[in-house]
Amino acid sequence: MANLDYPLFPIFAFFGFVLPLIPLPWHLQAWNSGTCYFMLWASLACLNQFVNSIIWKGNVINSAPVWCDISIRITMAATAGLPSSSFCIVRRLYGIVSIRTVSISRAEKRRAIIIDSLICVLGPLIYLALRKYIVQGHRFNIFEDLGCAPALYDSLPLYFITYSWSIIFGLASAVYFLTLRTFTRRRLEFAQFLSSSKSLTIGRYFRLMALSMTEMLCTLPLSAITIWFSATSAPMGPWISLSNTHFDFSRVDQYPAVIYNANPRFAASIQFNRWASVACSLIFFVLFGFAEEAQRNYTSWYHALQRLLGFHTTSVPPSAKRK
Repeated sequence: MANLDYPLFPIFAFFGFVLPLIPLPWHLQAWNSGTCYFMLWASLACLNQFVNSIIWKGNVINSAPVWCDISIRITMAATAGLPSSSFCIVRRLYGIVSIRTVSISRAEKRRAIIIDSLICVLGPLIYLALRKYIVQGHRFNIFEDLGCAPALYDSLPLYFITYSWSIIFGLASAVYFLTLRTFTRRRLEFAQFLSSSKSLTIGRYFRLMALSMTEMLCTLPLSAITIWFSATSAPMGPWISLSNTHFDFSRVDQYPAVIYNANPRFAASIQFNRWASVACSLIFFVLFGFAEEAQRNYTSWYHALQRLLGFHTTSVPPSAKRK
């Protein structure tokens, strides 16, 4: 199965790394911290997958152990970072339609950024620490064509620590429905806010809503599918103690494609998880990479490039065009 998506996956992973970063500057200017964290986590996850798919194409050699130590932490942190960022987007949208006043002070914006940073950065770091010290069985695994992967001990704590995060934030993002209800009740106040806002337009608001809805509708079903794959692909082992879980922790297991493809459910689970981050990146760019503000920025970048290269465009007067 892994051989069928080469070089398709590295190409899509590279675009998944680059494309979400394009709208980043104007979202930073708008103080959209949750959206910025979503872009960064999605882009970083795709970069990680891209590098792995190139280095370990057709081999399982432990040629870059330090990179693998970094790579598996990126994989684990991004698993928590994406649903956390989506939750922050929904939370901000709900706050917008629930406003009591049109003006938002700079201190309130700064406070919102701090809260989003705690959720989108500190939260994944805590999640990473729990996975590493409680359910990580050995140093890492290497899969042919796929690269480095976390080596998690399949036991009961794995399901509470690893899979509960996305489910919790997926359920919390159900506040999206409250956003819809509040929006219908406060249309006039909301329209007044948008007319006075320099950082948010009606188009950007609905694109953020579409992104949040897509993420919310995908998170819970995909988490359920991942749990089902994990529970049915291999028998669950008993969790005895930390020392037992970390026995021979420096071990690196290497799996040729012929071995893990022999278990179709396990192979499907791996492919499913690595394509998920690419899908998140591309969906984000589809929603925001062709918006009005994006087109204005592309135009300004194009003119700036022309000036840099020494090309100057001169406008022709209408009277001259008629002649």
